[in-house]
Amino acid sequence: MTFRKDINGLRAWAVIAVILYHFGIAGFSGGFIGVDVFFVISGFLMTGIIVNGIEKSSKSDREKHFSIMDFYLSRAKRIIPALLAVCIATMIAGWFFLSPADYRTLSTHTISALGFFSNITFFSEAGYFDASSHEKFLLHTWSLSVEWQFYLIFPLFLVAVWKTKPGRTPLSIMITLGLAISLLLSIYASTKNPTAGFYLLPTRAWEMLAGALIYFIAPSINLSAQHKKALEAIGFILIITSIFIFDANSTWPSWKALIPVAGTVLVLIASRQHSFWTGNRAIQAVGDWSYSLYLWHWPFVVALVYMQLQDQAEAILVGITLTFLLSVFSYRLIEKPARTRLNQTSRLAGATTIIFAVASIMLTAQVVIINSGVPSRHTAQTNAIFEEANNKRPKREKCHVSGDSSSKGCSFDPDQIGAIVIGDSHAEAIISSVEKSTPDASIKVLDWTMSSCPTISGIKTVKPSSNICSKFISENIEKSILIPNSAPIVIINRTSTYIFGPNEPERKSEAGTPAFYISSPQYSVNKDFLNEMRKAIIDTACELSKTRQVYMVRPIPELKLNVPTTMGRSHIMGQPTRVSISLDEYHQRHNFVWKAQDMAASQCGVKILDPLPYLCREGRCWGDVDGLPLYYDDDHLSERGSSLLVPMFRQVFEDAREAKEATAGEKAMTDNGIAKSSGK
Repeated sequence: MTFRKDINGLRAWAVIAVILYHFGIAGFSGGFIGVDVFFVISGFLMTGIIVNGIEKSSKSDREKHFSIMDFYLSRAKRIIPALLAVCIATMIAGWFFLSPADYRTLSTHTISALGFFSNITFFSEAGYFDASSHEKFLLHTWSLSVEWQFYLIFPLFLVAVWKTKPGRTPLSIMITLGLAISLLLSIYASTKNPTAGFYLLPTRAWEMLAGALIYFIAPSINLSAQHKKALEAIGFILIITSIFIFDANSTWPSWKALIPVAGTVLVLIASRQHSFWTGNRAIQAVGDWSYSLYLWHWPFVVALVYMQLQDQAEAILVGITLTFLLSVFSYRLIEKPARTRLNQTSRLAGATTIIFAVASIMLTAQVVIINSGVPSRHTAQTNAIFEEANNKRPKREKCHVSGDSSSKGCSFDPDQIGAIVIGDSHAEAIISSVEKSTPDASIKVLDWTMSSCPTISGIKTVKPSSNICSKFISENIEKSILIPNSAPIVIINRTSTYIFGPNEPERKSEAGTPAFYISSPQYSVNKDFLNEMRKAIIDTACELSKTRQVYMVRPIPELKLNVPTTMGRSHIMGQPTRVSISLDEYHQRHNFVWKAQDMAASQCGVKILDPLPYLCREGRCWGDVDGLPLYYDDDHLSERGSSLLVPMFRQVFEDAREAKEATAGEKAMTDNGIAKSSGK
């Protein structure tokens, strides 16, 4: 195959879209479609290499037959050297700047990237668009893994079809069938399991098969120069439109990916070699560097996130500039020379060199994993800060109910129960402080907590599993009848999040479409929505208060930044930082919840517990005391932070004791009165 300037130019467009999207440049919200463009190109080119090899071998003697092993080795020579350089660079940087947990994670990702199964690893961890994924230095290698898995299977598939029935027509028929199956699977999975739909080969193969099919179809399409120009223009319009109209909230790939895929297909069919879109020298240069650009840009994006500079224009400009400089260096001094030298060696020598290099880095990464990220790299204080992220309630997995947990909660003999805690993960985070505040160790605290489940009867989410939380609440209200009335209920929730959205930096996710509702989904946080949520909060608390005393805890301060991570990283950088929010911001955020709690207190005698005196001082709510975090993330108190609330919860048991004594006194007076009356 002769060199195709249009394909090289398409690579440039694709990688620029991806880079600008990842660096958060306005207007490139759908820049991730660049990967879809790469997949189509890859399918087109690989089909050409394989089919040409098969056809030549079928016309020549056996000594010149198509070698699948040679195909694999040629791909390895193209992909692995620069990938190794990125993995080595991130491992070296990680030694100095990452926490033990993060360094261990990086080592795990290094092994999966070099083993070309990182797409499966990332699929098992989180979604591509999730915030946590943007702190993974090798996240972008998922696409390389998908391509490599395709490279492993596709030549075997084509050779098998050719041996069964030689000719391009059978190949194109089978590719069309595979494309249709994969596309249907992609559309289905993107709705039912979006993470699987995004990361895994079966739901991505259709994009590469689209390129493969065009390899067979394009030669039979005869177009005039004007028609080619128009076709190319339409193709680029589809690609550019995709960059502008899609974003992280778009279900992907699904049918929507047909738009950039179709655009890429049209450009490939047009095959214009001196085009305004792809033919100029600048675009061609970027196309040459595209693989290195793709590899090196993402670690810089993550570095900005680590330093909390991802929203600063100057830092972004520096990141993009360094990406291009390092990528040109990588292309000229690593990518090209390595490929040239490996091509000059024998098959055995080339394969041995690559295997040895990969195995060495993977072994090094495994040693880091075995040594738990090598904590000795940092000071004891720094490690203690990071370790607070793991300081969670020991019985969490046993008692707390979450989406990925089979736990149905803990249960005790009803006569042993001294209090019931009901709520979400915020309740679970501080329930140990309720347990520590009991006057007697034999008194048990019943754990009725479920992640992302506010204590609001009839609450639903826009997700398919919307009835799970509502069922959990209603079942617990019914079960409360079986528990002695002397055991009070303590309600603890992150209620503001369910109404207004997460309290992230700059409050970006607030005031959008509510994820929760009572009667019907809402498209904005409007007056009717707020009134309905307020009434449901109050009604639920009052329903529970019919049989026992109910306490509602004021919202725990949300600090927006992960406290152990932020403090620990700042320590590593030699610039210790504290995390806090002002009381004014706290009250602005939680004003609605406070008023609803006050109304519940007024209407049905609910008592209020306020954690602010224990967590806030001097007009701010702090994330640490004595240099160690009180939170295990940005909004959940750790066991250390929870312990500060023990004095607050003692009031619950003191009230219960006083109520019990008062009841006993009244009973004694009544019995005494009856006795006197009987005596008369």
